[in-house]
Amino acid sequence: MENKVAILEPLGLAEEKLKSIIDEYNIDANFVYYSDKPQNKQQLIERCRGCKAIVLAQIPIDREVIENCPNLKYICIAFTGYDHVDVQYCKEKGIIVSNCSGYSTEAVSELVMALTISLLRNIKENDIAVRNGFDKTGLVGSLLEGKTFGIVGLGAIGQRVAQLANCFGCRVIGYSRTKKQLENVEFVDSLEELLKRSDIVSLHVPANAATKSMIGKKQLEMMKKSAVLINCARGSVVDNIALTNALNEGIIKAAAVDVFDYEPPLKKDYCLLSARNCLLTSHVGFASEQSFEKRAHIVAQNIQSYFLGNTKNVINN
Repeated sequence: MENKVAILEPLGLAEEKLKSIIDEYNIDANFVYYSDKPQNKQQLIERCRGCKAIVLAQIPIDREVIENCPNLKYICIAFTGYDHVDVQYCKEKGIIVSNCSGYSTEAVSELVMALTISLLRNIKENDIAVRNGFDKTGLVGSLLEGKTFGIVGLGAIGQRVAQLANCFGCRVIGYSRTKKQLENVEFVDSLEELLKRSDIVSLHVPANAATKSMIGKKQLEMMKKSAVLINCARGSVVDNIALTNALNEGIIKAAAVDVFDYEPPLKKDYCLLSARNCLLTSHVGFASEQSFEKRAHIVAQNIQSYFLGNTKNVINN
């Protein structure tokens, strides 16, 4: 069988740059590069047809796609999250799935701090004021220093956020499924305790059945009225209708959201667009020139390891 590999969508780099990185690894395969995303499922299936391996970032891969690709043996998800791929069905069909966890740790962590500071210091509002002939009246903010920074989920990104928060002089508390010994991080026994104590709550958990809407009306009401919520994890982790209501009713002070129930562009009636004190970014947490280049190397390493028989970063063992 020909070792055909399709890179199904752009990966944030110019095609020549991506090709040059892939070529560094001398992989015994025929690569096909696509410069745009497939427009529909049929086009996606056509791109996958005949491939032994495929690479994708955020394109959904469901049973129908898998069933129409009998030669497919390996999927490399050029992303950290993998809830958009039916990994269980892949396992049933003997298809190995890897992700690229780690490429965006710095990018996401830095965005968390940028969003937090922007909310605390009223950056967006100050910009608007200056452009409209006003001064800082009513827009004097507060510091990170001395605040309690609560982190939900202490994987690689959560741990890096904890380090950065410590650098700003925060008291860092954490809650996760597994307790870890981390320097300058106090683990708490429940999500409820973290929400009640924190001035900033930053979410860093994957999307799965256990985390779906883990922050809803009840949880938002546990938070301080002066607290801010940062979601750079996954859109499904927060009930965004409840968050919109909490912001508009003054239950919490502010929020910053980089992830939604679906990928931007958002529909004009999307709930958070009408939320007060809510800073929105277009799912850019993972996106930087440096992280895209790092991701390309991990993609190449994953594919190389697959064809050499010692597959890395497998998520459906």
